[in-house]
Amino acid sequence: MGTQMTEMLKGTLEGIVLSILAERPAYGYEITAELRDRGFSDIAEGTIYALLVRIERKSLVSVEKVASEKGPPRKVFTLNTSGQRELEEFWSTWNQLVERINNLPHLSTENKGN
Repeated sequence: MGTQMTEMLKGTLEGIVLSILAERPAYGYEITAELRDRGFSDIAEGTIYALLVRIERKSLVSVEKVASEKGPPRKVFTLNTSGQRELEEFWSTWNQLVERINNLPHLSTENKGN
């Protein structure tokens, strides 16, 4: 993953994770696996766990400890009402940003050298 992509993801990863949790409750490894399945393969698992701690502290998720067949109980994260509002605000902001970016001139192969 290039530096630009990494920097852009820093500002959007919380919204991406909240979107995954809007689909269903999940624990950290499941979220990481889902991100990888969706093409975000370069995101470190530690990054996701740090983000989950942040969104838990911000009270955007409800957390339930669920027994695990292997090892200690897992923390299962569920999007709560505050998280749903945050996610709606994320998508609203994202859509505004996309609209503004799409209105900028794009350098295409046909414009190169002109």
